[in-house]
Amino acid sequence: MNKKQAICPGSFDPITYGHLDIISRGAAVFDEVIVVVANNQSKQSLFSVEERMALIKETTKDLPNIKVDSCNGLLMDYVRTTGAKVILRGLRAVSDFEYEMQITSINRKLDESVETFFMMTNNQYSFLSSSIVKEVAKYHSPVSDLVPKVVEEALKEKFSS
Repeated sequence: MNKKQAICPGSFDPITYGHLDIISRGAAVFDEVIVVVANNQSKQSLFSVEERMALIKETTKDLPNIKVDSCNGLLMDYVRTTGAKVILRGLRAVSDFEYEMQITSINRKLDESVETFFMMTNNQYSFLSSSIVKEVAKYHSPVSDLVPKVVEEALKEKFSS
C-alpha cells in the first residue's frame, strides 16, 4: 500500500495556531505530512531555518505522522525528491485565493502529477499571519492566543533588546 503523503510548505516565521490548525487537520487526513520550511532568500526572516524547524518540531511533537524538513530551491523540485503527490495549503480568506491560484498554476505547469489541496483555516485564525504575530510581539504585547508558549518565549527572546 502506498503511503498518502502531503507536503505542507511555508515560511513559518514563526509557526502560529493557524498553521498548526492546518497541519493537525492535514495529519488526520494523510498518512504523513511533511512540514517544509521554505528558505526564501528574498524575505528577511526573524528566525533562522533551523530555529523555525525546531519550533515546528516542538509544537507538533504530539502528532506522530508529522515530519519537518526544509528546502532552498523550488518547492516542486523538493516534492519530486519525496515522491509525494499532494501539496497541502491553508486558506485564511478570499484574499489568499488569488496568490495561491498563481502558485498552484505554476506548480501544475512544472509537474501536473502533483495536486494541491486547499484547507480553510478555522475561522478563529482567519486574520492570523506570522507578520501580524511578529508585529504584536515586537511591541511586547501578548501573543499567547496566537502562538504556542514555546513560540511566545522565542519571540520574547528575539525582541528583548
